[in-house]
Amino acid sequence: QVQLVESGGGLVQAGGSLRLSCAASRLIFSSYTMGWFRRAPGKEREFVAAFSWRDATYFADSVKGRFTISRDGAKNTVLLQMDSLKPEDTAVYYCAAGYRATTYSTQYAHWGQGTQVTVSS
Repeated sequence: QVQLVESGGGLVQAGGSLRLSCAASRLIFSSYTMGWFRRAPGKEREFVAAFSWRDATYFADSVKGRFTISRDGAKNTVLLQMDSLKPEDTAVYYCAAGYRATTYSTQYAHWGQGTQVTVSS
C-alpha cells in the first residue's frame, strides 16, 4: 500500500520559514504528480502546490513567490519550502500523489496524514 509521510510542520512567527517534507513509499515516484494541499480551521481543503511527473510546477495564487516545491527522485521525497509565512497560512498541510497534474484534490489517489503549520502574528 502506498504510504506518504509528511514532516516539518511546526510553529513559526509571521515572516518566518518552514520546510515540509513528504516521503513516499510503495509507488513509482517518477510516474506521479506530487501535490500539497492544506485545510485551515473551518475552511475547505485547498490546493497549495504541485510538482508533476513531467517536472512542471504549479502554485496557488496565494503562495506564488513565497513557496517553492521540489522533488528528490533518489529519495522519493517532495519538499515544500515556505517563506514569508503569514498567519493565513496556518493549516494542516497534506501531501498527495496522483497521476494528473491538477489542482483538484479529487484527482489525487493517495494522501498523507497531514502536518500542522501554525504561523503566529
